[in-house]
Order: sequence, then C-alpha cells, then structure tokens
Amino acid sequence: MKPRHRRMAAIAAGLAVLGTAVALVLNAFNRNLVFFYSPSQVAAQEAPAARTFRLGGLVERGSVQRRDLTVHFRVTDTARTIAVRYEGILPDLFKEGKGVVAQGRLGADGVFVAQEVLAKHDENYMPPEAAQALQEARK
Repeated sequence: MKPRHRRMAAIAAGLAVLGTAVALVLNAFNRNLVFFYSPSQVAAQEAPAARTFRLGGLVERGSVQRRDLTVHFRVTDTARTIAVRYEGILPDLFKEGKGVVAQGRLGADGVFVAQEVLAKHDENYMPPEAAQALQEARK
C-alpha cells in the first residue's frame, strides 16, 4: 500500500470515529433535554407523551392532599389545570397559590407523575417560562 493510500485510510478512519463520537454526544444530549410546558399546553396535547418534561404554574388553592409521602395537587396557569402526583418530600417553600415547577411524565390517566418538584425561593422570583405561561393564559 502506498503512503498516500495509508494516509487516506487513516483520515477516513479518523472521520468515522469523530462522526460516531458526535452522534453519541448528540443522542445523549437529546435524551437529557427537558422542555417546559404550561397546563394549557399540556391540555392542548403539545407536551410529549413518552418523554420527561417540566410543568409549571401555580399550585391551585385547596388542591393539596397528603397521604404519607404521596402528595396530590393541581397546577394551574389560570386557564387550565393539571393534576399532579408526587412521592417524596416537598420543598419547604411549597404552598398553595405559589409558583411551582414539576419535572416528570404525563401518565395514561392524564395525571402528571412528578419525579422532582421545585418551589419558588422568594416573593419576587418565578421561573421565566412559568411567568410567561401565566401571562399568555391571562390574555
């Protein structure tokens, strides 16, 4: 084999390895990408059914029901409401009428099964996506 052919084979092998590495990185990134949806978007079936996503809005007043570590509550954007089930300890700042972002999946029964619940951390903070979803729902 001529040196020129060996060099071309090495370049082709290097490009194949680089292409495979890029494909694996992009695949992992796509699997871990989590999008934010409001209750109105979830009700309109814009949220993915088989993927994890974030649901944000306000905890509806009078909707929190606790049984041991299982908590049922509803998240609203003032236009639509989605039922949420979470098993675990809620953040200290979790309260009715306050902002919340829950990460999980939508169950077959239409209940959002949260794996993680985040509450706003002070009086002035709300995730930008949740604030925008609430403003759009009010319009």
